[in-house]
Amino acid sequence: MSRMVEITVDGIRIEAQEGRLLLPVLLENGFGVPYFCYHEALGPDGNCRMCMVEIEGSKRPQISCDTFVSEGMEVRTEGESIESVRRRILELELINHPVDCPVCDKAGECSLQNYYMEYGLYGGRVGRDEKLHAEKRVDLGRGVLHDRERCVLCQRCVRFCRDIVGSAELCVAGRGERSYITTVPGRKLENDYAVNIVDLCPVGALSSVDFRFKKRVWFLETTESVCHGCERNCSIYADHAQDFDGVERIYRFRPRRNDEINGHFICDEGRFGYRELEERHMESCRVAGADSDEKEAEAKARELIERASSIVVTASADLYLEEMKAISEFALKIGASLHIPLDGYDDPDFSDEWLKCSCRASNRASVLESGIDTAYPKLTSSDLLINFDHPHISSSEAKRLDIVSLEMDGGDEADVTLPLSVWSRRSGTMISRDGVRQYCGNILPPARNERDIYGWIDTISRWKDES
Repeated sequence: MSRMVEITVDGIRIEAQEGRLLLPVLLENGFGVPYFCYHEALGPDGNCRMCMVEIEGSKRPQISCDTFVSEGMEVRTEGESIESVRRRILELELINHPVDCPVCDKAGECSLQNYYMEYGLYGGRVGRDEKLHAEKRVDLGRGVLHDRERCVLCQRCVRFCRDIVGSAELCVAGRGERSYITTVPGRKLENDYAVNIVDLCPVGALSSVDFRFKKRVWFLETTESVCHGCERNCSIYADHAQDFDGVERIYRFRPRRNDEINGHFICDEGRFGYRELEERHMESCRVAGADSDEKEAEAKARELIERASSIVVTASADLYLEEMKAISEFALKIGASLHIPLDGYDDPDFSDEWLKCSCRASNRASVLESGIDTAYPKLTSSDLLINFDHPHISSSEAKRLDIVSLEMDGGDEADVTLPLSVWSRRSGTMISRDGVRQYCGNILPPARNERDIYGWIDTISRWKDES
C-alpha cells in the first residue's frame, strides 16, 4: 500500500496516498474542480482539459486527472489565473454548442450549464448564425438519441461500452471540430446496459426516449429505493412528480451508487421496471375472472373464508421481509400453512456475468432467512388458497383468493381477486443475494382506497374471527 504524504491545496494541508491521481483526491476533500471526461468508474481520459490546476514548479497548468500525488506538492485550484484557463476551455466547448437550454432535457442537471455559471459568464464571440450545425436526434439504438451539436466529446459513452460492458458499439468518427460520436458501421447500440450512457453524459447530448420531454427535472422529487427485477437488489433513485391530472407518477429510475451491489450502474430492464407498476397495476376487483365492484368481491371473499375447512397461504418472494413476517404470523393465527414457492422465478435467459441474476425473486434471501417453506403446497378440493401476490401459482383443485398488485401473466384463475398496492407504494427491507440489507421506502403515497399487505391481513383476520 502506498505511503501517506502531505500536500498543500489552496493553502490547506491535506494527506493523500502517494501515487494516487490528483483529481479524485481533490474531489474527496471538497475542492471544486470542474471536469467532463473523468468518471470514477471509467477512470481518466485526459481529453476535456477542464480539470486544469496550477502546481508549484510547473511551467503551465496541468490536468489533475493525469497528475499523480507526490510529497510536498503545492496545488492551486482557485484564482484568476486558473479560472481564466477554464473560461478559455469552456469557450472552446461552447463555440458550436446550440443555445437550446430551454428545451434540453438535461437543463438543471447539466455540467456545462453549471460550469458556465461558475467560471464562464462571458459574452460569446461566435454568433448563432456562425455556429457549425450537426445532426440532431440520431437514433443510436435501445431508445437512446444523440444530439451531436451538444456533445463535448468526453467519450464517457464510448469508454463505458468498450471498457465496462465490452460490447464496443460506439466510436468517434471524423477529425478535429467535425469529430462526433456514432455507432460502429453496421451496428446499433444493443447491450443490456446501454441507457447508462445517458446518465454518464455530462451534457444534453444523449437522451432516453422514455424520459425525453416528459418532465422538467426541477419538478421531480427523488426517493432512494431498490430494484425489484432480480435478487441482485440494485440500489436506485426513483424520480417522481405529480402530473397535471393530480396523480403522482414515477418518471424514471436511475442507478444509485452502492459499491457492495451494483457500483454506479443498473441494467436496462431494471431501469424501466417502473413501467409495469402503472401499465399492469391491478386496480379492480374480480369474481371468477370478471370485473366486480368492491362490495361484491369482498362479500364473495368472506364467503370463501367462512366456508373453508382448511386454508393454505402462499406469498410472493418479492414482498418485503416485514411483510413476510406479518403473513407468517397471520398464517399461524388462522391455523394455515405458509409457502413461498421459489419454482418459477428462475430465468436463465436473463442472467449475465455482471448484474443480472437468473433468480428473479428479488427478496429470495429474506424468504430463506425467515425459514418459510419454499415447496409448492399440495392442495385438495376442500382447501382455500389465499395467495398474497405470488405470480407463479396455479391451483386447479382448491378454491382460491388472490390478493395481487399486478395482472397475472397466465390469466386470472382465482375465484376472487382483490387489488394490492404495488411495491413502490409500500416499504420494507430487502436482502440481496450477497446478504446486503437495504430499507426500501415507499416511493409514492398509498393510492386512494387501496390496501397494502397489513390492511388485507387485518381485514381477513376480522372476517375469520367473525365467522
